[in-house]
Amino acid sequence: MTQQVALDPLLLAALDSFAARERVLVALDFDGTLAPEVDDPELARALPAALEAMLGLRQLPGTTVALVSGRSLASLAAVGGLPDDAPLVGSHGLEVRFAAGDARPAVDDADRARVRALRSRLQPLVAATEGAWIEDKPAGFAVHTRLVDPAAASALATEVRALARDADAALTVRDGKNVVEFSVRDATKGDGLRALRARFAPDAVLFAGDDVTDEDALAVLEPGDVGIKVGPAPSVAAHRVDGPEAMARVLQHLASRRSAC
Repeated sequence: MTQQVALDPLLLAALDSFAARERVLVALDFDGTLAPEVDDPELARALPAALEAMLGLRQLPGTTVALVSGRSLASLAAVGGLPDDAPLVGSHGLEVRFAAGDARPAVDDADRARVRALRSRLQPLVAATEGAWIEDKPAGFAVHTRLVDPAAASALATEVRALARDADAALTVRDGKNVVEFSVRDATKGDGLRALRARFAPDAVLFAGDDVTDEDALAVLEPGDVGIKVGPAPSVAAHRVDGPEAMARVLQHLASRRSAC
């Protein structure tokens, strides 16, 4: 089915130019970009065509494939489908694993204490809202409202933001699709992408993502890089595809062109 997805000619031209570079970094958001959104995040998986293309790209000379996500590093490693030595960026840039056994620590004991204190304040509100739940992360947590009635979800988001501000004014708060995230450390996917660029020194970077937080990574791309927005939301990206199936087709095209270089 992914083979039938038509791609914009300008995107195809950008992919062909990117494929010809000697050293490239292909950095990808996971949920909503490679994997269709699901009610239980731990059941999310990349579309088979996308995963096959990523694994194929990893085998090509001068090609680094990484995942960049708001998920914790442990969660991303569990669902991402890539080998243990694949570079991963989790928790919006707070957690970075360049290779197996080479991870940058995210938090210290003081951070963990702040997270516990905040979680204890917000948990009763979340528990009282049917369908809402908390996803724990090393430097904070996310309040998910995907399964909540829209009016109740909006009310909960307003309440937890206000309570969090009163409890810890130094928090970083991010809004995503059906989620509000709280973190005691300030980092973005842009920071994670910069860390990957510094480590692997590619000639060009391709980044694709679908959510608001992916804009931080798209915004730090440089001339010669390729930025792709997945879905209809506003974006600074130069290119756009409709959803994960089209993104799988992007990766298939890139793998085909790069293997021919």
